[in-house]
Amino acid sequence: MSRGDAHSFNPTILREYDIRGVIDDTLSADDAYAIGRAFGTVIVRNGGQAVCVGYDGRLSSPEMEQAVVDGLNDCGIDAIRVGLGPTPMLYFAVNILDSAGGIMVSGSHNPPEYNGFKMMRGSKPFYGDDIQNLGTIATAAAYATGAAGPGSHREEPMLDRYVARVLQDYTHGRELKVAWDAGNGSAGEAMVKVAAGLPGQHILLNERIDGMFPVHHPDPMVVENLQQLRDVVLAEKCDLGIAFDGDGDRIGVVDGDGEILWGDQLMVVWAAEVLAANPGATIIADVKASQVLFDQIAEMGGKPLMWRTGHSLIKAKMGETGALLAGEMSGHIFFADRYFGYDDALYAAVRLLACLAQRDDSLADIRRSLPQPLNTPELRFPCSEERKFTVVDEVRDRLAAAGANVSDIDGVRVLTEDGWWLLRSSNTQDVLVARCEASTEEGLQRLKDALVAQVRTSGVEPPDF
Repeated sequence: MSRGDAHSFNPTILREYDIRGVIDDTLSADDAYAIGRAFGTVIVRNGGQAVCVGYDGRLSSPEMEQAVVDGLNDCGIDAIRVGLGPTPMLYFAVNILDSAGGIMVSGSHNPPEYNGFKMMRGSKPFYGDDIQNLGTIATAAAYATGAAGPGSHREEPMLDRYVARVLQDYTHGRELKVAWDAGNGSAGEAMVKVAAGLPGQHILLNERIDGMFPVHHPDPMVVENLQQLRDVVLAEKCDLGIAFDGDGDRIGVVDGDGEILWGDQLMVVWAAEVLAANPGATIIADVKASQVLFDQIAEMGGKPLMWRTGHSLIKAKMGETGALLAGEMSGHIFFADRYFGYDDALYAAVRLLACLAQRDDSLADIRRSLPQPLNTPELRFPCSEERKFTVVDEVRDRLAAAGANVSDIDGVRVLTEDGWWLLRSSNTQDVLVARCEASTEEGLQRLKDALVAQVRTSGVEPPDF
């Protein structure tokens, strides 16, 4: 089959805000070509000429990047190849080169056999119906053909320029001792350069980019993946430890006591700095965030806004509302204050260190000073792609019929006298995601029991938690 022929994608790979599949099973180099060709067609129809392309450290990424470039070129689109690095480096390139869009070849935090694509049209996210439309274009072979001939491609290495911009907003203060863990992901080389550009002492872990992730899985939302970092922080008496996911757009943090601070706790630190300089600013957090964060933002004079989980959805909402800061429990942190408004874990790390350098109290002190509700971690349990959205709809409808206090911004978030519980479907995996938060152990148990009862009624067996 010619690469320009009609092409059908495996239906599981076109997700809500990215494309993701298993190499040589649900995702192939021919798929990558079709994605480049279909995306290039969208850019041509919008009058664009050049698209930035980057790739992560997975073993399959160089081949996939080449296929994407070929697809873009065959539409007449010029490809600007920004090289190997974290996803935010690709976002940065699109912004400073003012290109018509960008494609990042990345499997994010998924296991080594996965790969995928994250896209931008101009400096805005490309998601939802736009991603589904790529499938429509490919299936019909309704590709642009490059009336003036194939596009060109050129190398435009971006790593050093990106690192310089990440370091630009560091504010000097007291020196810190920091452990860093890239998890052998694509942020590794950038992390080395960022740490070298900061004052203080820095201990680097798993900085070598290796698509097999030999030491631990690069997902800082999983407690076990932070164990090595915690051990080093405690042994070396560091002020804190910072970890990154596989493509550097999510951050994980442990304080000097080895305790994990999740995204909503870290947001309190960043929000304090942003609101001090921008009183009354809107700050967005996703539906999984603790009520503590929303209350703290309000107490500091900000405007808290709860929104749907998903990096593209958050970025779009930031553009709509003019919010200066946003964050997700999963560690996606978005700064529009002095930055571009996309999720960049290295930039978030530098802003965190700058905040702490200006304060006398430690990150552990800050954590201890916050209200301490009882909550579960983010709970994930298997549910088929075909059932996961339906289960959430069933739970929402039953609760609404029973007169419960329910927010359906993203899944169902149920408020009770004990606190709240959440159930939503993942947009990236065949799982349901849940979380509970209460002020007492008894209340937390009641929330967990209510959650379990609802999912069991829909025929899903949750794990013990």
